Amino acid sequence: MAEVSEERPAVKRKSPVRELLETLVLALLFAFVIRTFVVEVYQVSGSSMTNTLHDHERVLVNKFIYRLRDPQPGDIVVFRYPRQPERDFIKRVVAVAGDTVEMRGGEVYVNGVRFPEVSTVRMSAGDFGPYVVPEDSVFVLGDNRSNSEDSRYFGEVPLENIRGLAFARIWPLTEIGGLTSPAQGDRS
Repeated sequence: MAEVSEERPAVKRKSPVRELLETLVLALLFAFVIRTFVVEVYQVSGSSMTNTLHDHERVLVNKFIYRLRDPQPGDIVVFRYPRQPERDFIKRVVAVAGDTVEMRGGEVYVNGVRFPEVSTVRMSAGDFGPYVVPEDSVFVLGDNRSNSEDSRYFGEVPLENIRGLAFARIWPLTEIGGLTSPAQGDRS
């Protein structure tokens, strides 16, 4: 009768330091991929989006959505400022390529139809346009129209400058929630 060995093959264990380093590298790589391609946190600076967003609030920005579709009127987007691409701005899209934008008595009209504003928009008294939005770009306005540097001043925003869609406020904790667009029913 043959004997069967009771010995098990030796399992080579990694040192705890090596396991920790491997876990940290994987976590950093995973965080880098998420931040670069999926979602990133941005801090609002200034008052151009007041009352929708306030200075120092933090928002989540979906960086993936515009790989699937183009920006739509009502979207709140983060983009590289056309005059200084190292700076990021946040504004609301009111018109897309081919649309004609005009402001009369503080009201925004796109293709002759009054733009459905959310209730948090502060209107301005100024007039603007008409202005036809060129191909591969969008026209953006701040929700605080009297205190906003937007497409009325720097022109259209090329699609390639758009970083993503702001979809939720995450700071301060008392204000956590989704950001609405006129298409979602929060109309004035």
